[in-house]
Amino acid sequence: MILSDKRILEEMEAGSILIEPFRKECLGTNSYDVHLGRHLATYKDRVLDAREHNKIDTFEIPQEGFVLQPNTLYLGVTAEYTETHKHVPFLEGKSSTGRLGIDIHATAGKGDVGFCNTWTLEISCAQPVRIYAGMPIGQLIYFVVEGEIETMYNTKKGAKYNKRGVKPVESMMWKNKF
Repeated sequence: MILSDKRILEEMEAGSILIEPFRKECLGTNSYDVHLGRHLATYKDRVLDAREHNKIDTFEIPQEGFVLQPNTLYLGVTAEYTETHKHVPFLEGKSSTGRLGIDIHATAGKGDVGFCNTWTLEISCAQPVRIYAGMPIGQLIYFVVEGEIETMYNTKKGAKYNKRGVKPVESMMWKNKF
């Protein structure tokens, strides 16, 4: 079951959902619009290695915007910090973003109950497109969880993306044992 706008507001009042900053005009019928933060990153190396710590170069999006290029993975970040203590948050692209040929996540659209942070975006594009800090980039949808949670993400030992930040975070796959 997906939470409605009224239910999202009720859960925010109860403290089980936090969105900072929160703007009422960004609340949709059953979602909340999130915006692109000021920072983007690209990997330093063209060939990535899943067993290695692949380093990134982070930069600020200039006032005049930044042109994304096809065949490059950009890591972005939401302007909004969120906490979800009872529901499963899903981040999806907005249709207006998709119609510009922009994908905001390759595979990581689902958050975990207990996720407390900004969202790192895995941005790619079909053709060159200029983007701007603060532009609407996606929407959060909240799903009800069936059953009790044994370990929340923010208390999970070894959770790789718990450190609060305003910049994109590179892959931490290298921390896995395989």
